[in-house]
Amino acid sequence: MQQAPVTKSHEHEDDNDEIDLMGLLGTLIDHKWLIAGVTGVFMAAGVAYALLATPVYQANALIQVEPKKNDPLGFSDVSSLLGKESPSATEIELIKSRKNIGATVDNLKLDIDVQPNRFPLIGEFVARRFKPETDDEVASPLLGMNSYAWGGEELKVAQLEVPRDLLGKQLTLVSDGAGTFTLLDDDNNLLAKGEVGQDINEHGIKLQVEALHANPGTKFTVVRNPRLNTIMDYQKELDVSERGKDSGMIGLALEDKNPTIAIQTLNEIARLYVQQNVERTSAEAAQSLGFLRDQLPQVRKDLEKAENALNAFQIRSKSIDISLEAKAILDQIVALDTSISALKLQKAEMDRKFTPQHPAYRALMGQLAELTAKQNRLAKQVEGLPTTQQELLSLTRDLKVSTEIYTQLLNKSQELDVMRAGAVGNVRLIDTADVDLLSPVKPKKALIVLIATLIGAVISIGYVLFRRALNRGVQNPDDIEKLGLPVYASIPFSSLQKVEDDKSTGGRGTRVTPLLASSHPTDLAIEGMRSLRTSLHFAMLEADNNRLMISGPSPKVGKSFVSSNLAAVIAQSGQRVLLVDVDMRKGYIHKMFDIPVENGLSDVLAKRCDLNTATHSSEVENLYVIGRGQIPPNPSELLMHKNFTEFLDQVSADYDLVILDTPPFLAVTDAAIVGRQSGTNLIVTRFELNPAREVELTMRRFAQSGINLKGAIFNGVEKRASAKYGYGAYGYYNYEYKSDSV
Repeated sequence: MQQAPVTKSHEHEDDNDEIDLMGLLGTLIDHKWLIAGVTGVFMAAGVAYALLATPVYQANALIQVEPKKNDPLGFSDVSSLLGKESPSATEIELIKSRKNIGATVDNLKLDIDVQPNRFPLIGEFVARRFKPETDDEVASPLLGMNSYAWGGEELKVAQLEVPRDLLGKQLTLVSDGAGTFTLLDDDNNLLAKGEVGQDINEHGIKLQVEALHANPGTKFTVVRNPRLNTIMDYQKELDVSERGKDSGMIGLALEDKNPTIAIQTLNEIARLYVQQNVERTSAEAAQSLGFLRDQLPQVRKDLEKAENALNAFQIRSKSIDISLEAKAILDQIVALDTSISALKLQKAEMDRKFTPQHPAYRALMGQLAELTAKQNRLAKQVEGLPTTQQELLSLTRDLKVSTEIYTQLLNKSQELDVMRAGAVGNVRLIDTADVDLLSPVKPKKALIVLIATLIGAVISIGYVLFRRALNRGVQNPDDIEKLGLPVYASIPFSSLQKVEDDKSTGGRGTRVTPLLASSHPTDLAIEGMRSLRTSLHFAMLEADNNRLMISGPSPKVGKSFVSSNLAAVIAQSGQRVLLVDVDMRKGYIHKMFDIPVENGLSDVLAKRCDLNTATHSSEVENLYVIGRGQIPPNPSELLMHKNFTEFLDQVSADYDLVILDTPPFLAVTDAAIVGRQSGTNLIVTRFELNPAREVELTMRRFAQSGINLKGAIFNGVEKRASAKYGYGAYGYYNYEYKSDSV
């Protein structure tokens, strides 16, 4: 039994994933200099930004929030039943409140933004490196550009009020020298003129400049921002957080390009917050003191009334003493009544602060109900005593309770009076604001350079891969052969030919590009032509005639380059070869061989000249050339005329090989007309230019026209790591046509 032949289709399928990965890696290797260049540019940009960017400093401060002390009237005892939350959350919001930040903005004039006019990109960098020898020294203008500030300049604005339409607008203050200045709007219209220390009130603008140190002509940008916007900006920039859960330690941080302003602003915020806390505590003490002073006269009257009633009873009863049993009950009742009276005072104060639904209010009412129940139980015990003892017990209780309450209120009022006079809040500033001038928080130079380098690498790699995804041009001869079209040869890309083309204008200029087969016969591309010559020798043995048509799917595939150099190497083998430029639209073979464009193929077909006149010898022995001639209005009609058939018959008889260079097959129909009268038809495909679908479409068009397409020539193969076929250290790699696939 004969064994079935083994195919490689499964092997190719299994290797697809590996080939794709290697292809991607190879593409990156092929474009390594592009990737390295773009990455280097981005890295350099990152380094430049890290060096030129203005450093940003961070000021830090620390505040301690202590648990709030007992309320002057003992409310904390009630609220303690409900549990406590960390006071830091409330204090953080108070620090960032509009009242606190707004007062800071007003005190430090933070809504007035003053910036010196720096030279673009490098101005701030140069100014930072200016080291003044005196306090008022200002850097000299570079290259006479005195409108820019180069270092040491100072402008302090004590007051700036502008009309509503100028809020947030950039105004320009120009130093006129000797302490005078000019204020301009954004259209350079004059708003005010004055000098340092002068109060200016013109055109609705109130301005006072406290200090000005700058060269004459130096410009400053002055902006009066809306107060609310400035407050909101600082609320966003101010970082306030608790350090450790329930620690009561609150850290404050503020970033600014000017470390002095950062320190001043943060210190002012902390100072105002502590001051407000003290004022709030003092106000609470004053409020509670007022309440107690309102209650003291009434309690004093109750105490006197109880004393008088007890004295009168003792006189009537002739000083009857309380029994031991009644005395024990009396002590309990006095304690309960004192607690109940204190709770009632708290209730009176809480009625002004809370609603009956408040948890603290409800807890107090629960305590009051519990003590009242105990009081009722003791009252029932009193009812079992003799009448005289009951009355004496009642009067004695009233006196003791009134005395206890009056004493407590008097002590509390004295404490509150002292607290109000020397109030101390429950917060204190532990660390004042300070800045580490040696370590600005921004820019993080190493991180910026790293990120810029990574961005450059990602962009360059992405561009290379994206371009590869868009460019679906064939890179391997295998891709063409999978379509059923044999590849006769792979022609390496000739750098020498590119150099010669670059010398001409666009490669087709007035200068003559020398034939590569003559000027550089050892070039790799010419070696590929010789290999193609060998393959064609066997391929044309069974051809109907000695005509070889060379076309291509699209322009710029190198048809004329292949046709002319192939004709040269075949002629060098001793055969008489005629090269005909059938591209009567854009043919340029006459430039390659430095022959006149007149009297070419179009002139022969139109009977404007004979064949001998149109045929030119070349510098290569046995190689003859016919140019395109004058561009006719109807190239296709000339090729379909019987004159073209007669022309082919005549030249086929006179020469061993006739090579016909035709226009692109998919562009015009000329190649289809010529192909029907040629014994051998080849197409030239370009490395990374013609997609496989385009080659397949060309094959289909040939078949529809009834033309036998013999094979393809793979032109312009470059040395790529991503390509399976290339040429390397041993000269070149040539994919030669195999005779068993003809």
